[in-house]
Amino acid sequence: MDINTVPVPTRIIIERTFGPFPQNKLFGLETMLSQLHDLFEKGDSNIIGVWGQGGVGKTTLLHVFNNDLEKKVHEYMVVIFIEVSNSDMLNTVEIQQTISEKLNLPWNDAEPIAKRARFLVRALARKRFVILLDDVRRKFRLEDVGIPTPDTNSQSKLILTSRYREVCFQMKSQRSLIEMQILGNDASWELFLSKLSKETSVAVQSLGSQTREYAMKIAQSCGGLPLALNVIGTAVACLEEGQWRSAADAIATNMNNINGVDEMFGRLKYSYDRLTPTQKQCFLYCILFPEHGSISKEQLVDYWLAEGLLLNGSGKGYQIIRRLVSACLLQASGSMSSKVKMHHIIRQLGFWLVSKSDAYFLVQPGQALDNAPSVGEWKEATRISIMSNNITELSFSPKCKNVTTLLIQNNPNLNKMSYGFFRNMATLKVLDLSHTAITSLPDCKTLVALEHLNLSHTHIVRLPEHLWLLKELRHLDLSVTIALEDTLNNCSKLHKLKVLNLFRSHYGIRHVDNLNLDSLKELQFFGITIYAEDVLKKLNMPRPLAKSTHRLNLKYCAEMQSIKISDLKHMEHLEELYVESCYDLNTVVADAELTTSHLQFLTLSVLPSLEIVVVAPMPHNIQYIRKLIISHCPRLLNITWVRRLRLLERLVISHCDGVLEIVEDEEQYGEQMKMQDHASDEQEDHAMVETSRNDTGQSDFPKLRLIVLTGLKKLRSICKPREFPCLETLRVEDCPNLGSIPLSCTHNYGKLKQICGSVDWWEKLQWENREEVAYLDSKYFIPI
Repeated sequence: MDINTVPVPTRIIIERTFGPFPQNKLFGLETMLSQLHDLFEKGDSNIIGVWGQGGVGKTTLLHVFNNDLEKKVHEYMVVIFIEVSNSDMLNTVEIQQTISEKLNLPWNDAEPIAKRARFLVRALARKRFVILLDDVRRKFRLEDVGIPTPDTNSQSKLILTSRYREVCFQMKSQRSLIEMQILGNDASWELFLSKLSKETSVAVQSLGSQTREYAMKIAQSCGGLPLALNVIGTAVACLEEGQWRSAADAIATNMNNINGVDEMFGRLKYSYDRLTPTQKQCFLYCILFPEHGSISKEQLVDYWLAEGLLLNGSGKGYQIIRRLVSACLLQASGSMSSKVKMHHIIRQLGFWLVSKSDAYFLVQPGQALDNAPSVGEWKEATRISIMSNNITELSFSPKCKNVTTLLIQNNPNLNKMSYGFFRNMATLKVLDLSHTAITSLPDCKTLVALEHLNLSHTHIVRLPEHLWLLKELRHLDLSVTIALEDTLNNCSKLHKLKVLNLFRSHYGIRHVDNLNLDSLKELQFFGITIYAEDVLKKLNMPRPLAKSTHRLNLKYCAEMQSIKISDLKHMEHLEELYVESCYDLNTVVADAELTTSHLQFLTLSVLPSLEIVVVAPMPHNIQYIRKLIISHCPRLLNITWVRRLRLLERLVISHCDGVLEIVEDEEQYGEQMKMQDHASDEQEDHAMVETSRNDTGQSDFPKLRLIVLTGLKKLRSICKPREFPCLETLRVEDCPNLGSIPLSCTHNYGKLKQICGSVDWWEKLQWENREEVAYLDSKYFIPI
């Protein structure tokens, strides 16, 4: 075979929206962009630094350059944009998560940082990469986070931005350095006009218009900083002719009253002043989160609801998020539509605004604190955030009579809280202790105003005896509480609950009489762990509790021999089903679709008797599954039925000792499916078609992005070579008898990014063509 016929590897380039804020074209950055391209093309410029003051357009330049790589022909296989923004404390885990996500590598929370860094270095070292690091505050060693230092031999590149020239020097970019300049008058005016509505822009540019004079005054006050021009331009975008003078006066007044604080805050405050009172409070709430990383929209809205900032449900909250994004006070978080982020200067604006108000926020998230702030700092606080630190104990009883939000989550070593910790918090509405190591909740009967309580991913053993006194509680999350033994019947007495999540909790419903939650008339989201088949039957009755069920965990259901997905028809909003440790279960049936199913995530784990999974031809009950995990099911011989999961994106199979092949040959599969269709009382016309096409007449696995195979001792084959149009990652660990992989130059796998496995396994694989293995080895293989 001619090596030139092998498919060309697809480059991994993540398209970015321009700048910290969306814009359609460059304004005044053309020269610096050209300079960056010139340095990039030079063979000896492997590390390039871009520095300049905050808001001057460094991030915009980096985003535009990222998108330029997509338009030009380059040989770089991987281009990754990483928002460091580390508040002087490097968030190594988040950087590693970004790299792993862009490479589509599986993530293991338990893996040590240093071990993961070594793996990522090996993964990237085998590729020609471009890493874009935005907003580096301090020097750090690239290898410590998982980035190999690029050199001339590797021909890889690293571009970083920083507010500090010396940081660029320390990161070894002194030979290739760009200083960002503020925009000139013409570029500033052009950018400012671009933010106005069409009608307003025409009015402003009219010859002799007094409006033009005031508009130019406002634009000039922004000092050539793109950030200020974006925010202020958006704020005045639709002003009418008679409003421009007062706007110019307001911005000038704000500037004059700053008393030594960065002048930009005064300019930006005008945009804030145009928000409604509720929108202002929601904006200020965002500064409680760490500077680095993103903020979940769903989490924000849940907190706002509990704080009483929203009166009309979550829909209003998402409208406010859109308003803050359109005002350039929040940003969309890359490709993640479920998250937003806040520019570091806008966050400082928020702190400045709070300092000018009657409120006092104690905000120290993500700062690697070993100890909590002193008790005196808590006293006057209205909102407190010490999330994402290394705090181990809270052994005092703070007197904070005005606090409404307390965010302590993601302190993984926190295991001690004083009994009277909540004694003086009668106004508290939001309490988040998730992802901590606490084993009990301090006395909480004083928390009479509490509406949102998150104890998920903690080691709590039982709920406090008096939790039922928290009559205002609307959101209670107890998911993945691995030690929870008893709720002391508290939940059924919390009549205002809208969210109750016990999914994958150690505590579950064992007896029919304990499923006494019909008193929760307001319940909208229910996650539950069930330990008995008769409890499942009671839950799955046509009543509101079933309709509210979004997540279902079946565990230790003795004597339950089969599950028929259609029997869960009254759980019409069920999104996730997790079946584990049901030792007698031998059959799972996904039969013909009778009702609309929303099931997207299915896990089958520790099912020693499971032999048969029957999946009907389309349409069927699990047709919308996007992620499938099967582990420790020793009697399963294959999972050929996954061919019928048209939307499947992630497939993880581990420690299934009986699996000989993942997908059987089509002829064997057709005979097996006919037998299974007959066994499950399906009609005889459910015949299988030939070749690698399923019963819809379409190619198999059209959406599959990830395959992970672990500890499959007898596995001989995945499947015959076929189309994998979306496959990005194949990871194989401890599968000693797997002698081939289903990739061939005659089939489409154009989105492939990496094949991960041991060197011994890789070298023993059988290939029809040695040129192809050499190509795959050089372009895709990553040793683990």
